[in-house]
Formats: sequence, structure tokens, C-alpha cells
Amino acid sequence: MAALFTGKVLMANRERDEVETERELGRALENKVLLLYFGSGQCPRCRRFSPLLKDFFVRLTDEFYVERASQLVLVYVSRDETEEQQSAFLRTMPKRWLALPFGDGFKRELELRFAVSEVPTVVVLKPNGEVIAENAVEEIRRMGPACFRNWQEAAELVDRNFLLAEDFDELTLRSITDPFRRLKYKLDKKTEAKNRQRKEEGEESS
Repeated sequence: MAALFTGKVLMANRERDEVETERELGRALENKVLLLYFGSGQCPRCRRFSPLLKDFFVRLTDEFYVERASQLVLVYVSRDETEEQQSAFLRTMPKRWLALPFGDGFKRELELRFAVSEVPTVVVLKPNGEVIAENAVEEIRRMGPACFRNWQEAAELVDRNFLLAEDFDELTLRSITDPFRRLKYKLDKKTEAKNRQRKEEGEESS
């Protein structure tokens, strides 16, 4: 997904606007579902939807709600009329959001690439840049955070922390139980051999 923003800059949504470096961007976007939020702080429909999107994002990424943040990143693509309007809007949104700098020409490229004709629009992308949903606004309104599971499956994300823990547990379990399984197998073989020997001896004596 970082390839989409190669040579571009994104602003971190903090009190002091810090430009993400290319290395930081790669780390921020790798192996995650990306939401491109095309909106405006002045648009009435956006003003109704943005609090829902904020709650959606926070419930999936904030430690108050989840033990570990979901593999989710959001980039705000502004249609605000001034930089002050964009900044004022972003100050009301989660700090983990990223944003295109105000007036960045790449905004128009993204609008054309994803055929964005109205706001609010939320384009959902796989880590490789493929589109999962052209506009997930209604899906987010209807399902809330539950729809992330569908996106995660569609993106075939590798949840490394989960898989590593799962693999470790299986490996530990296997290493502990395998000797017992082998021992049981040997005992069964010995018992079977003894029974066969007794049976043969019984037949011979008769």
C-alpha cells in the first residue's frame, strides 16, 4: 500500500503537524486495510457522517476498546476550502489519522483513480492497493466496526502476532505430547506382541 504514496507526503494528525518519512509511511501502511476518507468539515453530510467514522475508527484502534489495534489505517483526503478548515476538522478526529497536506495535487489523482464524485466517500483498499469497497459509507453506518472483519478476510491479512502466538502454542503442545504419544505407541506394540506370543504358545501346547 505504501507504493500508492511513493514520493508523496502524508501529515500526521498531531498538534504539531509532522511529515511522515517514507520509512515511517511504509511501517504505517504495511499489511493493513487502508481507508481513504474523502470529506469536508463544512459539508452537511460529512458533518453527520464524520462522528460515526471517528467512533468506528476509535473502537477498532484505541486501547480503551481493544487490547491490540486492528490492522487499519485512515488517510483523510480533504475537500475543505482552506487549510485552517482542514486543520480545525482534523483536530476533532483521532490522532492516528493521516492526511494529505492541504492543496496537494495528489488529491485530484486519487479522486480520478477511485472515481470519487461526492463526499463523504470512504474507499477501502487491500494492502496491495486493490479495491475492497468503492464507497463504504453506508456499510459503516449500517454495521459499524463489525464490517472490518469482512474487509480483513477480503484483504487476506496476515495477523502476524496472532499467528505467531498460535503457532507457538501448537509447537509447544506438540513438543510436550509427542513423547507421550510415541511411548503409548511403543507400549501398544509391546502388548500386541506379547498377546500374539501367548496365543501362539497356547496353540502349540494344545
